[in-house]
Amino acid sequence: MKILESGENYLETILMLSQKNGEVRSIDIVNEMNFSKPSVSVAMKQFRENGYILMDENGYISLTEKGLAIAEKVYERHTVLTKCLMKLGVSEETAKKDACRIEHDLSDETFEKIKAACECKG
Repeated sequence: MKILESGENYLETILMLSQKNGEVRSIDIVNEMNFSKPSVSVAMKQFRENGYILMDENGYISLTEKGLAIAEKVYERHTVLTKCLMKLGVSEETAKKDACRIEHDLSDETFEKIKAACECKG
């Protein structure tokens, strides 16, 4: 199953929230992404059914190995691209927004060349 950009954003958000808060529930994702509760609920059900997340009896969400691999890849791209854009003189706010837009569409080859050229690490 190919993960769409929105799916990558969900998984990246789960990773970031788990790093920041230690625990993640659907309501945390709703608040972070400004999505509706029903939208997040549907997405979490699909991720659970496709093996990207686990949800315990208390509603806490964790990434599976498969989900974590995608989330870490997207997060690294976001971090590296943000740093590279800021090195070029782009404001932090704009760099973060632009990195989010382009992190999903770059080939691995192009990303690796950008990372090397900017000497940026995730």
